Amino acid sequence: MTWQPSASMATLRRRAVMQQTIRDFFAAREVLEVDTPILSAAAVADPMLEPMQTRVDRDGQARHCYLHTSPEYPMKRLLAAGSGAIWQLCRVFRNGEVGRRHNPEFSMLEWYRPGFDHHQLMDEVEALTSGLLGHSSARRVRYADVFAEHFAGLDIHACATSSLRALGEQHTGFKGELARDGWLDLLFSHCIEPTLQQPTFVYAYPASQAALARITASDDSYPVAARFEFFVGGMELANGYHELIDAAEQASRFAEDARKVQLLGQPPRPLDQNLLAALESGLPDCAGVALGFDRLLMLAEGAEHIAEVLAFPFERA
Repeated sequence: MTWQPSASMATLRRRAVMQQTIRDFFAAREVLEVDTPILSAAAVADPMLEPMQTRVDRDGQARHCYLHTSPEYPMKRLLAAGSGAIWQLCRVFRNGEVGRRHNPEFSMLEWYRPGFDHHQLMDEVEALTSGLLGHSSARRVRYADVFAEHFAGLDIHACATSSLRALGEQHTGFKGELARDGWLDLLFSHCIEPTLQQPTFVYAYPASQAALARITASDDSYPVAARFEFFVGGMELANGYHELIDAAEQASRFAEDARKVQLLGQPPRPLDQNLLAALESGLPDCAGVALGFDRLLMLAEGAEHIAEVLAFPFERA
């Protein structure tokens, strides 16, 4: 049995300093630090995220609950209640995520800016991370353009799914059945993401990958998601949206996610009706982003494994 921490004391001290630097960053911008529940009666809707379940016993009754995968839903309820700009650094939990860059329990930095779109939020992400990592200005490139650069002018909007499949099989060796977005994800994660060594914002994702972002028209008139992801050192560091504020559209997306959960053979998940009620009451026009704090520290430390920046990863917890 190994009882010692996996991170060095020097790294743990740097972790504490980085947390304070983040707190100072948002205090200087008058963004309110908030604290929301880790435990919820509702589960995340995204079928690609598997929530961890637990049980609360009260008055002889067992209530099934979930550890949150992100503080997004309750933070949006605060925004609808008039909080203004808010941020939070908290522990989140995702089942099945174990590896060099993943721990089932990890730290997420999340913040929301009323009055911002995703381009303005990219500016703020860059300001924060450049101060912490010392990097230069980040490149900004559309999702479709980065595919065209890597695959000889490929037009992801117009090409047939069979073309994506052929590229996927050729470049990754994967043989199987995937939907169109599955092939795009495979090509991006295996072929494009590792090349994004310099700080890079990829934005204007396909509308089918909007998640909780609003849909807009791109420069070439294809509908795209008002969403970005930020990469440094070939690793995804942040995921941000110009947030969807339409309650009816959100309910429709929740229903589609529930259908996908069923198709994957997963048990049904209770959806967050409080979030829908908050959206109905009026969520301000805003942009929000989630940033992996442990990965940020990995980049600052030059660490190859997430265990190097955690006191006690899952194997030692």
